[in-house]
Amino acid sequence: MQVKNKVCVVTGAASGIGEAVARAYAAAGARGVVVADLKSSRDRLAAVAGDIDGLAVTADVGLEEDVKALIAAAEAKYGPVDVFFSNAGLSRKGQESASDADWDVSWRVHVMSHVFAARALVPGMLARGSGYLLNTASAAGLLASLNSMPYGVTKNAAIALAEHLAIQYGDRGIRVSVLCPQSVQTGMTTPGPSAARVDGVMLPAEVARIVIAGMEAERFLILSHEQVAEYMQRKASSRDRWLAGMRRQRDKIYGVQRAG
Repeated sequence: MQVKNKVCVVTGAASGIGEAVARAYAAAGARGVVVADLKSSRDRLAAVAGDIDGLAVTADVGLEEDVKALIAAAEAKYGPVDVFFSNAGLSRKGQESASDADWDVSWRVHVMSHVFAARALVPGMLARGSGYLLNTASAAGLLASLNSMPYGVTKNAAIALAEHLAIQYGDRGIRVSVLCPQSVQTGMTTPGPSAARVDGVMLPAEVARIVIAGMEAERFLILSHEQVAEYMQRKASSRDRWLAGMRRQRDKIYGVQRAG
């Protein structure tokens, strides 16, 4: 799909990939771009909207009423939403012992936010026979997150959700893609060793160009780093061997000693 003359909504748009993609949509000739982020990012969000002559809406995408209000504001300003880039994300460290609050917020932002958007948008998109749902997951959802179980598990669920949406609606006019970036220089990037950085850290503007190309090709899986496709093949060919390799990677990066 070309975004020219389309109404596009981008969440998590005050910085990082969301900001870069919102700017790319505007540069590509979108009829209207609506940017959304938390109230704590209000000033930065307003600056992005001002730069691209768009609309800024504060929203917590983990709350269904906020997602509904965001879509209503977009429709009131520009008309029906053609493209919804559900991109907001967060990182909470830890494994199974992470707090229930960290598990819950990860689930709501990484999975339910996409559900909320689909609930609100799919009926209208089906009636019009067109629409694009683009959800951000992560290469960690395809592979694993060594330092955050809540992140890796919920990002994996986000990919499964996108697959279900594509199966249900991909032949009914609604295009579905899932963006699975590896390491990108954003506010979520923290110093120190990381398995995600083995193939380099990409800039958000580079990812935005990849997103535009992926949407034009209507590819379901949009990767920032090509190497991830090879890692996926290794994982699929022998899950046990891949798991052993990930344990070695864990030891190398984080110094965790294996038993035995």
